[in-house]
Amino acid sequence: MSYSNESKTKFLGVPESLIASHGAVSEEIAKFMAQGARTNCNADYALAITGIAGPTGGSKEKPVGTVYIAVASEESTEASRFNFNGDREQIRHRSVVKACEILWRRLKEERRE
Repeated sequence: MSYSNESKTKFLGVPESLIASHGAVSEEIAKFMAQGARTNCNADYALAITGIAGPTGGSKEKPVGTVYIAVASEESTEASRFNFNGDREQIRHRSVVKACEILWRRLKEERRE
């Protein structure tokens, strides 16, 4: 788990300048995190989740419940934005469930090809 900006930079290779320009909760950061995790773990696939689970930290542009989920493979990296309702634990749980669903769908699509 890479929760802080420092760990995103140190362990996943996310440039500090990218965090400064896009914010830690963004499509760009989610993609970079997934790519970094895949590369650093020598994995075929990697998931990344970055979001605002609350109860504080939200803004008008990115309210509590804003989550970006990315999946990276050798072929491509894709990220999507979600807005989950609930308390902190519910938002975190819904994010993990959705991330697993995204990976499952990606694997299913690639298997058909």
